[in-house]
Amino acid sequence: MATPGMVLIDALRKTASNLKNGAYYAWGHHGGCNCGNLLQVVTQLSKEEILQYAHTGVGEWTEIAEEYCSVTSVPLGLMMTKLQEIGLTPTDIHNIEYLEDRDVLNSLPGGFRWLKRNQREDVILYFEAFANLLEEKLLQQVPVEALLKESMNTPVQEALTT
Repeated sequence: MATPGMVLIDALRKTASNLKNGAYYAWGHHGGCNCGNLLQVVTQLSKEEILQYAHTGVGEWTEIAEEYCSVTSVPLGLMMTKLQEIGLTPTDIHNIEYLEDRDVLNSLPGGFRWLKRNQREDVILYFEAFANLLEEKLLQQVPVEALLKESMNTPVQEALTT
């Protein structure tokens, strides 16, 4: 599973928000599909630019992710590097495109169910659930002692103790 981090969590939430607000969505379009919309947020590239880069490789995002080589300097490699830099693996990319990570699906409001990969509402739901799941994992990694110590050093707390 993806490495939890605020950049990835924020990117997933922003992608969901963009889709809610009418961003172009077409599952068969490299720049407007599930991964394409996420890449727009992560790279600040347009769907047309992403499409152009995607055509430097062969296949769909799932195949591109599997064939990715971190040594290559082709533009498509840059796209995959950007997704990996925010914590995604090739398996995550596949799961985003097909909405099939079981952990994400188990964390859906109302419980597990299969989603349709090419339905805007399902994609939004998946991105939001994925962000929430990663946020929970990230919070579990924070030592309680550090949070307590940090809260004791706030200006309000210092004013109360002086």
